[in-house]
Amino acid sequence: MSKTYDAKCHCGHHQWQWTLEADKQAHILCHCDTCKILSGSVYTLNQIVPKSALKITAGGEPSKYSYKGDSGNSVDCYYCPHCTTHIYHHQQVMGPDTIIARTGIPAEARKSFPVGAEIYGKAKLSWEPEIAQTFETLPPS
Repeated sequence: MSKTYDAKCHCGHHQWQWTLEADKQAHILCHCDTCKILSGSVYTLNQIVPKSALKITAGGEPSKYSYKGDSGNSVDCYYCPHCTTHIYHHQQVMGPDTIIARTGIPAEARKSFPVGAEIYGKAKLSWEPEIAQTFETLPPS
């Protein structure tokens, strides 16, 4: 069963909704170095979803910057230009219709989602415990 989650950036300029199917209502913890730098923490809370699951409801088109991921392909990061909250990421290697939702931003999801998996386990810090099934990079497709 799908459920819609309301989200907004730190300053409130951008607002959006994620409509997630039941099997997507869980956090994937990402331990990659980029997520560490962007968040200032040891991981970020994410989910891999179809782009159609996202609806921007205020603030217009977010700002974007790109970098090269491990695959050598571009990763596009979409964020609020005022407070820099990241709304979603698009890894080109995943195709045009798949994006990475930041599940730690909607308050309800942040508080209620279980951890479904951990990715980029190869970059975990030595003192981090395993919370869920951990993959060295990404789960097999």
